[in-house]
Parts: sequence; C-alpha cells; structure tokens
Amino acid sequence: MTMSAIEALKNEQALAVELMNSLSADEWNAQSGCTGWRVQEVFCHMASVFHSIADPSTIEGGTSEDVEENAEVPVQARKSWTRDQVIAEYMEWSEKGIGALSFMNTPEMADTVIPLANLGSHPMHLLANAIVFDHYCHLRHDVGHAIAKAAALPRDPQSLTATLEWMLAGIPQMCQPALLVAPKQTVNLVFEGPGGGSWILAPGADLWTITPGRDANAPSAISNAHDFISWGTKRADWQASTRLENGNAGTEAVLNAINVI
Repeated sequence: MTMSAIEALKNEQALAVELMNSLSADEWNAQSGCTGWRVQEVFCHMASVFHSIADPSTIEGGTSEDVEENAEVPVQARKSWTRDQVIAEYMEWSEKGIGALSFMNTPEMADTVIPLANLGSHPMHLLANAIVFDHYCHLRHDVGHAIAKAAALPRDPQSLTATLEWMLAGIPQMCQPALLVAPKQTVNLVFEGPGGGSWILAPGADLWTITPGRDANAPSAISNAHDFISWGTKRADWQASTRLENGNAGTEAVLNAINVI
C-alpha cells in the first residue's frame, strides 16, 4: 500500500488540466498516437476512466473481458462532444475519481484483490498506480505523438515509480498467453534514471514472476522507465531504446512477449 501513487496522480491530473486548457482547436483535433483517436478522444478516455471508477452506474460501459474494447464505449458515446464538455467531465470526475482511489488506499481496502478482466486480479491500492500509468502514457506518448509540449512534459520520478509498479505487477497476468509460449529464459529488466531499478523476470510453475534484484547469470535488458512505458505497451519497438547484455534469441523472444495494457 502506498499513498505516493495518489500524490503522483494529483500531479498528473494538474498536468492534464494545464495541457487541455492550452491546446488550440487544431491541436485538440489532431490525430493522437492511439489509432482512431484524436487528442480529444484521448482526453475523453482519461475522463471516462475516472468517471467509471467513481460512479460506474452513471456512464456507458462495455461488458467484454477486454478492457480496451470496453474503453472504446464511452469514447464513442462522446465523439460529438465539444471541447468544453470534455474538459468539464474531466474536471468533475478526476476529483471524484481521486477521492475514490484514495479510499481504496485505506488500510481497510488496500489489500482487497479484485478482478479486472484481462488486466488480471490486483489489490485495490494498485488501481491508483494504474491510473498514473494511464495518464503518463497517454499524455506524453499518445498526445505527445501530435503535440511537442505534451511529449516534453516532466518525467516525474514519483509518477515513473508508480507507473513501473503497475506495469511490473501486470506483466505476469497480462502477458501470460505470450509468455507461456516464450522460451524459459530469465531476463533482468534494468531501468536507469528516474524511477528506475532492476527486476528479475523469470518463468514460474504457472505464471512468470517479477522480483526486485538482478540475476548475475541472466541476460539484461537495459533502458529507462520513460522508454519502457512506450515499448512495454507496444507503442515502440524495444530495440530502439534498449541495449542487451549477454542477450540471446530467448531474451529477445521474452521482450517481444511483453505487452502491458
């Protein structure tokens, strides 16, 4: 349990509000890095995620086991919204969503494990990390695909730490189908710079495991946390920003299997 993810999320919220209010009409309608979504749709999605956390009964929602399919439902329902409507929903529901997530971080709730469709099952306190990840990735990598000032947003160590915690917790479950057929090759994931550290990704009896540390006998994939958010979600190829130490074909196959949702 950590409230630091809540503090990171408040920082990401402030960055999102400042960015939204600074965009021109052309920037608002520019094609983002998310296929089929303009910058407007990215912000619609970010607002609707908060809305669905705070009060899911009052927002359109999908019913599939694919969270990306479900995320498309409220976005499509808001295609004709004005900029002001999108910003108003974000302003209202980001506050309510952070309140709900803060409650999930209380001692009574934090360790309660809940199913999250194809994201796997996770303790409630990690939901705040998930939304930090969602914001960091969408603002800098997706909106940043079209708008330079979004790509240049601060790479805050607290946000990177919270984001990595979610991504690393998610890999064993989210990537299970691809990892099941990958070579049984242990790989050190090493992230240099802010928010970084070293983790051992290793095959297990059922799910693969991720533990802090570094296996001296295993190859290492070395990048930084900011770039991992891009290549770990298949927005970029890992080869563009990652160097291998003692790498082999098995290492490459394991890295190819990583796709965090």
